[in-house]
Order: sequence, then C-alpha cells, then structure tokens
Amino acid sequence: MKQISKIVKSYKYLVFLDFEGTQYSHEIIAIGATVASIKSNGQIKKYHASFKRYVKAKNPIGNFVTNLTGITEEKLKSEGIRFSIMLEDFKKYLGRKFKSSLFVTFGNYDYKMFAQTCSYNLDTPKKIAEQIKMNMFDFLELISSFIRDDKHNPYSLANYCKIYGFEFEGKMHDPENDAINLGKLYEAFIKNKSFLADEYEKFLATTNNLPTPIRLILNKFRNKEDVKYEEYHKYIEEFIDDQLP
Repeated sequence: MKQISKIVKSYKYLVFLDFEGTQYSHEIIAIGATVASIKSNGQIKKYHASFKRYVKAKNPIGNFVTNLTGITEEKLKSEGIRFSIMLEDFKKYLGRKFKSSLFVTFGNYDYKMFAQTCSYNLDTPKKIAEQIKMNMFDFLELISSFIRDDKHNPYSLANYCKIYGFEFEGKMHDPENDAINLGKLYEAFIKNKSFLADEYEKFLATTNNLPTPIRLILNKFRNKEDVKYEEYHKYIEEFIDDQLP
C-alpha cells in the first residue's frame, strides 16, 4: 500500500504502543509496547520482545479505570515507577532503534495522554519525550477511513481484529496485549488488499457524505448490477427534483 510506504519510508522500526491512564487527570499509569523491524514498503520483517511498565500518577486512578484495567492504587504503589524513569527504561528497551522508530497508536487519545503526563512531570526527559511526540502515528485514523460500523463509527481494536478473522489475544485493556494485537492488526491490514477493497466498497455505499445518486449507483455495483448512463442521469434528476420546490 503506497500510503503506508509514504508514512513509514523514513523509519526502520514500528513501535506499537498503548497507554492506560487515570480517569479524570488522564495521566499514564501503564505502558505496553512491541517493536517490529520493517521492509521499505511497511511490511513487518520481525517482531522483537515486548515492553511493559506501571507508572505512578499524581492523581487517583478512578474506579472506572480500575474496573476496566484491573490496575489499582496498591499495584501502582508496589510496582509503579516515576514517569521519567519509565521513559528512560523505554529508551533503553529500544536502544539504537529509538531514533529510527515510528510510534504507532490506536487513536489520538494516546498522544493526548502522553502530552498531559509530560506536563504533570517536570523531570520528564525532554529529548526522549519530543522524539516520541514528533514520531507518533495514529493507525486508527488510517484504518477507519476504509472500515467503519453500520453507524459509521470506528470499531474497537478487538472488533477490528475480529473483522480481519482473528481473536484478540490475551486480556483487553492490558497495554502490552493491546500493543501486540495492534501490531497483528496492522500486519493484517497491509497484507489483505482485496479484503480491504471489499470493506471499503461497503463503506462507500453506505456513507452519508456522498450525494444520493452516487450512493445509489454504488449500491448497484455492490449487487453486481450493470448501470447505464441513462440510469445514473435519472437518479440525478430525481435528486434535483427532491431539492427544488
């Protein structure tokens, strides 16, 4: 896929990244990541070991997040480390790969959470933080431009995995599992062009952003019906008729 090639052309590695955060202050309380070396076209060559840390927050986790993730205040007290130390550990985990990596997230909330956590921690290693911020890529924005649900909302990570024919591996909302499954989804996305074309065809035929005549024609194409120009023009005339008194 040429679009992927353009996005990744300056990188040698993809770091699939996920954060869990507090309910109200949106501070990172856990990070999970897995790194993969890639070919020039963005296809994955090899996965490397994954990474996971718990991070101490300045503010309470919140009951909703605890119920969702299983992360408690006690866990952060016993296993959590300072955000600045986590970033140093993360850079060590990547080693020489760090400056050649694109950080892939599922949704832009991870970027916002990362920036928010940096602002809460005055000892944040700025060079590390800026390198990550400048090289974040929201994979959800890309995949949701081709595949959405019947109401035109993006799917969850687990549901995108199901659409591509595999089950989410491990417990959801564990950042390490989320990162690993994001990598698998990315890999399925770039390998299955014909499947993506079929899903995009569904998306186009049902989107409300297209004019009615175009949607009607696309639905006929989906049903493998031939369409003549006269029929297309008739749809346009009917559409105009509906717009005018």
